[in-house]
Amino acid sequence: MPVVVRGYELDTQGHLNQAVYLSYAEHARWELLRAAGLPQDKLIASGVGPVVLETTIKYRSELRGGDEVTISCEFGWASGKVFSMTQRVEKLDGTVSAEITVVAGLLDLTARKLVLDPGERFRALAEQPELLGL
Repeated sequence: MPVVVRGYELDTQGHLNQAVYLSYAEHARWELLRAAGLPQDKLIASGVGPVVLETTIKYRSELRGGDEVTISCEFGWASGKVFSMTQRVEKLDGTVSAEITVVAGLLDLTARKLVLDPGERFRALAEQPELLGL
């Protein structure tokens, strides 16, 4: 997903505020889910929603106003209730600005508990599960 760093997202040092990386990453995750046929309203209607359990950010190179970047998102599936997502914020010249790792689950919105096999639920609901690595 492409993004241009906006001036109002900068901190007093003139580089991208650290909290904005989280917003970029979340936006990219939702765009990937939407592209796979899982917009937020469809997930809610099916009684589930993704939840972030842990986030790690490694800052590699500063971003300044006007920088153009892409944010990638790759799902990782294992057995159990959780899955991972690996994301990179990368400048157009290939410089990595940040690496973001997320541990997440799929919450049953009625029971308020994690779904036992989130990959299987995503596969059943998605129109293009291959975009999610399924």
